[in-house]
Amino acid sequence: MGLQCGIVGLPNVGKSTLFNCLSNAKAQAANFPFCTIEPNVGVITVPDERLTKLTEIVQPKSIVPNTIEIVDIAGLVKGASKGEGLGNQFLGNIRATNAIIHVLRCFDNDNVIHVDGSVDPIRDKEIIDTELQLKDLESIEKKIQKVEKMAKTGGDKEAKKTFDVLTVYREHILSGKSARTAPVAEEDKEYVADLWLLTAKPVLYVCNVDEGSVSNGNAYVEKVRAAVKEENAEVLVISAQIESEIAQMDTYEERQMFLEDLGLTESGVNKLIKAAYRLLNLATYFTAGVQEVRAWTITQGFSAPQAAGVIHTDFEKGFIRAEVIKYDDFVKFNGSEAVIKENGKLAIEGKTYIVQDGDIMHFRFNV
Repeated sequence: MGLQCGIVGLPNVGKSTLFNCLSNAKAQAANFPFCTIEPNVGVITVPDERLTKLTEIVQPKSIVPNTIEIVDIAGLVKGASKGEGLGNQFLGNIRATNAIIHVLRCFDNDNVIHVDGSVDPIRDKEIIDTELQLKDLESIEKKIQKVEKMAKTGGDKEAKKTFDVLTVYREHILSGKSARTAPVAEEDKEYVADLWLLTAKPVLYVCNVDEGSVSNGNAYVEKVRAAVKEENAEVLVISAQIESEIAQMDTYEERQMFLEDLGLTESGVNKLIKAAYRLLNLATYFTAGVQEVRAWTITQGFSAPQAAGVIHTDFEKGFIRAEVIKYDDFVKFNGSEAVIKENGKLAIEGKTYIVQDGDIMHFRFNV
């Protein structure tokens, strides 16, 4: 679907180390390929144990996993909103993404110098937040100037509504808060949709910790959780150092043993990719046959015809019905369609059916 998450953070917080781990196929649960579109954009496989299980049952000739794009965005300095450093490039790259992965340094290490001389993830967060907010404020002010006269003198109801919504966003951002938490009704967000506000994008906070804090976090992590509690944002704890070591290992078995020795069941990179998938509001359905077992990416809430259209637009245009098997039923009956039918577990669904994460689907269509 071409959706992107951008990794942002100040220098020396572990941002690029994490991106390099993500870009290494060996860091993932299955050895699917990683490819590079540009030097800082990676297409990364979404780990999904269900795909592995379906493959075991069906024994297909090929397997196609879901992917998302991760962008390693140029480092930021104070004044980026005014073009300092790589400011314009940085902000332009964020604008092009659908969600933000914000990496925060939550570890002490005298050998890794912090750009501001001390470790303080809340200060670091506020530096980036402020730069993004200032850029958003600039965009809002420009649009207010365009509609203000019509809103106040022309009797234009649409202009008045636009002005009112923009004013709410302006006051909210001036109070030091991000657009994503502005007190605006969902239907009113369309009035600022054309601005592509940077701080309106969903965000995932990644706390980069030392090896000893990877299981339970530390005082820095707790401060981050407290600081973002009103943002309805997920906080993920990862050790970039551990992930870097995992990425150097040659086999899946070696990586699993290493994780077990640390008391972990899954690598931080896998957790990060899955969290990014959730952040983009995505879901997965599967098609399963002897030629191919494939995971398909859809947006949460897609109808059956919309999901069919992800395969091919003709499937959506000529949609007749969808045959749906729940993942758990498919596994329970070992993929036997005859047994699944006998037990009443194959559902025939029409155009209004909302596809559920994990559905195994076969579409009937006519063009």
